[in-house]
Formats: sequence, C-alpha cells, structure tokens
Amino acid sequence: MCQVGHLDPSGHRNVLMKTGLILLIVGHLNFISGALVHGTVLRFVVTARDATSLHYGVTNSASVIAALLIISCGVSALLLSRYLGPAALKWALLALSACSSLCSLCCLLGLLVAIGLTLGNQGRVLLAPCSIANSALAPVSRECPFDPTRVYSSTLSLWAISLLLEAVGIFFSIRCLLLTLELLRLGRCCRGMLRMKVSLQEAPVESPGPGQCLALLRLDSGEIARL
Repeated sequence: MCQVGHLDPSGHRNVLMKTGLILLIVGHLNFISGALVHGTVLRFVVTARDATSLHYGVTNSASVIAALLIISCGVSALLLSRYLGPAALKWALLALSACSSLCSLCCLLGLLVAIGLTLGNQGRVLLAPCSIANSALAPVSRECPFDPTRVYSSTLSLWAISLLLEAVGIFFSIRCLLLTLELLRLGRCCRGMLRMKVSLQEAPVESPGPGQCLALLRLDSGEIARL
C-alpha cells in the first residue's frame, strides 16, 4: 500500500461513508423544505410580472436543484467509500461536489435576499393572492388559496431551515471535494511508484567496457602461457 504523508486510501473509507450519509440526509431535508414552500405558498404567488415573486420562485427552484445535487454527491461518496479503485468514480464525485458547493452557495445568497425582501415588505408579496387587507384578523376565505394567518411565519421558518441546510451542504460538499482531490493525488503517486518499480526491474545488465574486455583477454593469455 502506498502512503504519502497523511494520504491513506483505507483511512478515507470511513470519512467518505460518514460524509456521504450526512449529505444524503441534508439533501433530502432540503428537498422537503423547498417542496413544502413551493407547494403551500409559492405556486400561488409566483408571477412573471412581479420581480420579487419571481425571485422567490427562482431561488426556491434552485434550492431544489441544489438538494438533488447534494443527494447525488452523497450517493457518489458512498459508492466511492465502497470502491476506491475506479478513477471515473473519483472524477464524477469531484465534479458533483464542486457543482453542489457552487449551487448551494448561490442558493444560500438567494435565500438571504428572499428573507430580506420578505421582512422588508412585511409579507405583502406572499399575501398578494389574498384579497384581505388585514391578515392577522382574517380567517381562511374563498378568495385566499392558503391560510394567510400563518403563511408569513411558516415561509420564513422554512426558508431559515433551508438556509441552515444549504450551509451544512456547502461545508460537507467542500469536505468531499478535498477528500477526492487527496485520493486522486494519491492515485497518481501510487502509479508513479509502480512505474519506477517496473523500470528498475526491467533495467538491462551493464555490459563490460572495452578496458574490462582487454583485461579479461590478458588474463586468459597469461593462464595459457603458464600452461
């Protein structure tokens, strides 16, 4: 087994397995929270004419895509922890972890902007489908497709959960990226050492030089003369 410093492929198995499991859990929770926000509120709110509601829809859709990337990264990490040999699996995990980190970072920034806009307009965009002036005093009515008394706090709570999950997903995706880079670097090191061993085994035996050949001839002629 080839070891360079702290790079040890057998030591990466447990770390990759734990990281993959965490990414799977985070990705599924993030997907559920994004689906809840879209299903309960945003599908009634998003319109192309309003920039704020359009931002809500784009950010929530990107959050769902980031959740799928996090899940894919977790599955690849679990597979790589089982089979460390295939280089294609390492490159696939490298690409997935990089895309997952970047997409989650964009979603995190988008969610921060969405929360700030919602706090700034006090939920007026979220309550746009309702024809009720005071949402605190109004019950569920036929004009409103959802409960206006809870949509403001519920949406902000789900966005806060998604924000936390995105941050956790970024951390473990970057960790997975660094682990994959170490494994790729270790693989190149082991291949280099294998080529060195093969070249040493196949090195030709040095033939004697002209001076050594003349010395051998003189010794042979001296032995013949003595005989």
